Amino acid sequence: MSVIDREILALMREVTDKAILPHFRSLSASEIENKAKDDVVTIADREAEDMLATGLAKLNPGIGIVGEENAHANPAVLDLLAGPSWIIDPIDGTSNFASGTGPFGIMVALAEEGFAQGGWIYDPQRDRFCAAHRGQGAMIDGETVTARASGANPPRLAAMKKFMTPEQRRRFELEIAPNYTLVHAPGAACEQYPLTVLGEHDVAIYERTLPWDHAAGSLFLNEAGGTCLRLDGTPYRVDDGRRGMVGAANRELFDQLVVRLSAAGYAPAA
Repeated sequence: MSVIDREILALMREVTDKAILPHFRSLSASEIENKAKDDVVTIADREAEDMLATGLAKLNPGIGIVGEENAHANPAVLDLLAGPSWIIDPIDGTSNFASGTGPFGIMVALAEEGFAQGGWIYDPQRDRFCAAHRGQGAMIDGETVTARASGANPPRLAAMKKFMTPEQRRRFELEIAPNYTLVHAPGAACEQYPLTVLGEHDVAIYERTLPWDHAAGSLFLNEAGGTCLRLDGTPYRVDDGRRGMVGAANRELFDQLVVRLSAAGYAPAA
């Protein structure tokens, strides 16, 4: 484990102990707010983001900081993605966290020129730490990990259908779903990406691809030897604002699903 990995893990554990777990299963109604339909924020999200931003600024002064909650309050923060930037999801899977269940986790990425250069995912409930560096592979708890398919026939597919339009959902259910074993999407990218790497799920469809949800995870999956790309085969950029992506345990599974999506006329929402 590199020095930066150790420093970020220590920061994530500190944030977990001081800002996240003290609120787990003890949130009052006034400490949970609706940002949008199916999108909530809690006092723990805000406290965790403040702590992470402060800690990351000390690790690498002068780098822009793009946190999910800060960007929601002030969309101009997204302009920082044009340069070197830390990208923070203080609690990925907030709906799970707010309901007192799981999974949920912390996601952090370091991006430059539109691409994640480093990505870190921490699971507070398991104390599991995933790390990836561009061109250097991926690790879980300090051990190198390689993506593997489940071997299931048909392959296992996860999809967050709540982010699909009615037309996308119709095409998915009629043309795509019959070719796969549908598995439960955990409602948290911090869990979905490790599930794909570890052979629990084979492929996942992502419709909403916000940078704090996918910068770290897409890098982690690709560096583990899987394939995470836009539907047109282009790499994920943190600064392009596009929708639609597929993550798969290998390129064959990726290509197979993309061909089926194209044949079904499934396209990312505008």
